Amino acid sequence: MSVPAALFDRRAWRAHRERAARLGAVDFLHDEVADRLIDRLDLINHEFPLALDLGARAGGLARMLSARPGTECVVAAEPAVGFLGRAPAPRVVADPELLPFGGARFDLIISNLVLHWAADLPGALVQLRRALKPDGLLLAAMLGDATLVELRAALFEAELAEEGGVSPRVSPAVELTDAAALLQRAGLALPVADGETITVAYPDMLALLRDLRGMGETNALAARRRAPLKRATLAHAARLYAERFADGDGRIRATFGVLFLCGWAPHPSQPKPLPRGSAAARLADALKPGG
Repeated sequence: MSVPAALFDRRAWRAHRERAARLGAVDFLHDEVADRLIDRLDLINHEFPLALDLGARAGGLARMLSARPGTECVVAAEPAVGFLGRAPAPRVVADPELLPFGGARFDLIISNLVLHWAADLPGALVQLRRALKPDGLLLAAMLGDATLVELRAALFEAELAEEGGVSPRVSPAVELTDAAALLQRAGLALPVADGETITVAYPDMLALLRDLRGMGETNALAARRRAPLKRATLAHAARLYAERFADGDGRIRATFGVLFLCGWAPHPSQPKPLPRGSAAARLADALKPGG
């Protein structure tokens, strides 16, 4: 049997995160999404004594979790040693595709912008569900298919024009309409998915590329072209970007589409859907005029 080709170059992905940690990291997007994750968590009337921060980077979200009432311990899990050394203990080197935890360990697993790097997202979600105690919560944020649509368009057209072909640059992304179904498929109860758009202004495309490098979010597709883009291609893409996606003040905009996923490990105390045929009234009657 043939072995399927890898989607991501895991070594390159970890190297990108290590480089971001070494150079000081650009954290504004992760910080903003962390705040939004905590806002969602604050809406839940539930305490989570033992939590896992998956994709912890330098531990900003782990520190926020530790300050919440009822939290006794937060484990920081991160694939980049350079980040992890600055996170609070306890901490463990871990890739979201291969979790080193046994079953039913955590009351809460929270993940900030790392699951879009899981080639087998359904499999990763199954591992996360298994690591939750019954009635434990998974709360995650990941980049969705609306992310960097402007940059993709500019690079695609410029590379095609200047180099006669296009290198794979776009990772497969989950659409919001599929996200809740993936949670349910992984065995999580009460699945909820919603999306938000974060738009960031930059002076030019090169400033955006520097930030992506500083975030550790540059191309790590296994099928990517290894040679760097030609200067002419970059200049062409920057020109297209400025022509098509600049605001009135001349600054370009970059879109980050963030998906928020929420699901619970099954427990008998959770609400259950009513059995089929148990409704007391017919939907058709309710939809009749004057009904």
